[in-house]
Amino acid sequence: MKDLSVRTLITAAALLLLTAPAIAQAPQLNPGEKLEKLQFPAVTMQLKGWTKFGNSHVYTLPVHAGQHMKISFATKSKFAFLAIFDLSKPDDEAFFGTDEDGTSFETTVKENTTWLLRPYYSKVSPRRGLGAPFSILIEPLAAPQQPQKPAELERPSLFPKAPAKQ
Repeated sequence: MKDLSVRTLITAAALLLLTAPAIAQAPQLNPGEKLEKLQFPAVTMQLKGWTKFGNSHVYTLPVHAGQHMKISFATKSKFAFLAIFDLSKPDDEAFFGTDEDGTSFETTVKENTTWLLRPYYSKVSPRRGLGAPFSILIEPLAAPQQPQKPAELERPSLFPKAPAKQ
């Protein structure tokens, strides 16, 4: 009987360890937020919404290594912002925020992951109104061209070049 309970305990622990990465991927939503799952667009995608005291849509966007993209945020309010989080990272710090980093973010993705796009209305600023409309533009871009190194110039030499190895 003791052997059966030990096996059950080991199996339960193994299942818990296997599901831990899936639990880490689930975003923490604020009260009133609604999660909308996106797919990486083949062409430009525009999301429009309204943020009101956290009662807004938040978006998950799966991205793959090598994808080149630009995300732009537009609003008429000076109190509405966008924060982008990487759900594969254990910290809850945004790696991009329109409050400090400007209104657009252009990057080439380094690894497969899922991003959380969270538009929000600042609660710490004195303001009028209860919310603001916003627009998020997700643009897949062609990969940037790497500058090519100029071919080495032939320089006169006292020593002949070694024959190419075959």
